This record gives sequence, C-alpha cells and structure tokens, in this order.
Amino acid sequence: MIEVNNYDEALEYIHGRHKFAKDPSLKRMRRFAEIFGDPQESLQMVHVTGTNGKGSVTAYLRDLLMGQGYDVGTFTSPFIEKFNERISVNGKMICDEEILSLVQEILPVVEQLDHEFIDLGGPTEFEVLTMMMFVYFGRCHPDFVIVEVGIGGTYDSTNIITPLLSVITSVGMDHMQILGNTLTEIAENKAGIIKHGVPVVCGQLPTEAKSVIEKKAQLMDSGLYLLNQDFTVVPKSVANFWGEVFDFSFHEYLVKDVQIQMLGGYQISNAAVALTAFLVMMSKHQISVKTRQIKKCLQQTTWPGRFEKVNDEPLIVLDGAHNVPAIQGLAKTLKDKFNDQHIYILLAVLEDKQFNEMIAELTRLSHVTIALTKFFAPRATLKKDELDGKYDQIKMFDQWNEGFLTLINEMSANDMLLITGSLYFVSEVRRYFKEE
Repeated sequence: MIEVNNYDEALEYIHGRHKFAKDPSLKRMRRFAEIFGDPQESLQMVHVTGTNGKGSVTAYLRDLLMGQGYDVGTFTSPFIEKFNERISVNGKMICDEEILSLVQEILPVVEQLDHEFIDLGGPTEFEVLTMMMFVYFGRCHPDFVIVEVGIGGTYDSTNIITPLLSVITSVGMDHMQILGNTLTEIAENKAGIIKHGVPVVCGQLPTEAKSVIEKKAQLMDSGLYLLNQDFTVVPKSVANFWGEVFDFSFHEYLVKDVQIQMLGGYQISNAAVALTAFLVMMSKHQISVKTRQIKKCLQQTTWPGRFEKVNDEPLIVLDGAHNVPAIQGLAKTLKDKFNDQHIYILLAVLEDKQFNEMIAELTRLSHVTIALTKFFAPRATLKKDELDGKYDQIKMFDQWNEGFLTLINEMSANDMLLITGSLYFVSEVRRYFKEE
C-alpha cells in the first residue's frame, strides 16, 4: 500500500489520481460513500452549479447564513492561494494536519475501489476530494454545507447528495468537450442536480437553458425561483463607489439600496441569487430575518480574484474570467465603469478554452492594449501561433512577470492594468502581490 506521511505527500497523492473517469457514472462515488456510512446524508446541504458565479454565490450565501449565527461549511474550486481553501468552515480553511489525516483514512478505501472497479477505473482526483469533504463535514457537522459542483451536474461526484436547495447560477458555453456543444446540452447536464421536491433558485438564463430547467423542475415537482421572474433587481448608479448598489424584491419582500463590494452587473445577479436562496431556506425553517442584517452581510462579502483591486496607482485589477460569458460580463463592466481610462490587459488562457472568441470580446473595447502570456498551468496554455491571424498586433510574453513589467512601464498613472483569462493564472499573480 502507498504510504502518505506528511502534508506534501498527501497533496501529491490527491493530484496523482486520474483527472477523469473512463465512464461517467455515480456508481463509484455511491459505493465510496457507502463504505464510510454515507456521511453526506446527515448534512443540511445547498448544491450550487453554473457556468460562472458559483464561488461568488457561495460566498454571499455563506455570509448571509453566518449572519444568522450558523456555522457554514463550503466546498469550492479552484483554490486561490492554498489547496486547503477548498474545504472551509465559516471562511476558514481546514489545516494541513486535517488534510493529511483525511488522506490517510481514505487511502485504503481508494485502493479497495481500484480493485472493485477495475473496468471503470477507481476514484478520480475530484471524487477523492469530494469524499474527504463528506467525511470531514460528517464529523464536524456545521449547520449548513454549501457544495459547489466540479463540472456540470448529472455525473459530478457531488451529485449523490439530496440537498435542502439547489442553485443554478448561470448557463453558458464552457467545458464543451465534457458537457456538450449546445446550451441545451449544457443546461441538461446542470439540471441534473435538481432533485425531487427540492426547490431550485436560478440566475439569469438564456432562453434554451431556461426551458430545459423549467421542464426538469416541473418533472421533479421542484419549486423554481427565476431571476427577473420570481425575484428581481433594479441596479442603481452611484458615483465614485467601488461596488454595486441595487434594490431587491422577492414576492412581498423588498430590500432597498443593497450595497456590495464586488464590481460588475453579474455580481448583482449573484448576490440576488444568494439572497433568494437564503430567504427560501429561512422560510422553510420558519426563521425571521432582519433587513439590516442582510444588507450588512452582503456588503462585507468578498471573494478573491473577482474584479479584485490589488493596487490603486496605477489601478491593477485581477479577475478570474476564463470563458466567453465571463469575458463578456467583464467587458461590459469595463465599458460601464472605466470608459474614460486606457486599459492594459495581460491575458493568459488555457488552450482548451474558446480563446479567439474571448480575445474578440476584449478587442471590441475602444481603449485597450492586450498582451498574451503564459503561466505555470495545470493544462497547456494558449500559444501565439494558435491565434487568428487578425490578432498579429497582440504582443506575446513567455513569462507573465516580463509582460507585467513591460505594461506597467508603458502605463500612465491614470491607466488601468487588468490581469485575467484564468483563475489559475490569477491565483499565481495574486501570490506574487501578497509576497511583494
């Protein structure tokens, strides 16, 4: 049997598991959980999927629940600074010793399953991590656990749970090699988290996705709450304010002048989805809520790498936008909020993304200089020769810090530098800023 004696070896073991299963199925995951006595069944969970916005919705909902005095576990991906962030309680990641002891406990069972499922292949990296999370929360038993899907929904290893509530933040084109090439197929996969009789809260959805999710909710007899239909937001403009302000209404419940720190119209949607999820949960438990407390919680929520300001002069912002819908949202924020500034963009993209479409969105901005770069990535990054010929004027830097210094030297104090294209990239750059 493999021996794991310290934290680094534990991480090596997790990352050493294969990334994808030979055959999409929940059989392995159900068996895995069964051996551990199905710890997930004793937990009050919220299941969150969506192309973009999962992390932000999770953060808003966590803070709203903590504001009511609850202990809240979260399971998120990817991490920004340290692997342990992925399993956290009340915003505090678990410690290295807990990661080590969970791996040591799970390892013999993984080896058993490698033999049992010799044809399908044993547990994947994400299945191992999901099981660690179930075991951990099954022991420390927070009041609620917010579980983010890894990819999709139907065959995601988290989908063996029956939650109190399901959340679909958004549906757009990403991970097409796994989820399918149309919005309908992607929506069907994400709708796979809808369970019988469990209410579903959804953000802004394209028409094709909406009809798929409505049909599935009806079939599963699940109450459905849709943004702009069952709950609404009215954005407000406030000069010289880093963040967003909006009015929120859900049935007869109205909250005026909600302020959030995270910039971007899509963050209004994320906050509204989280607030609706929170109100549905509280009404289910017949717990009254205070408007003042809600506003305070939403105002203090932050989530690293989401239009995050790391420097004032010049203005430097990190944003983890890594697919076309996220880049579209980012471009709209730049147009709405920074139209009078020249924007320098340092972009690094994984090569399995729709990079030409992402760059096309950014080049439509009238006041922009784009430079491409690479970083130490889990998968291959985009190379200059893969780009459409029409982007010949875009500079390429092999080292991102070289690109960073070049752009900083070109900029004036009023310009803005945006570093984006991948959450993994933003995570690497963020570490550099923390160390400086």
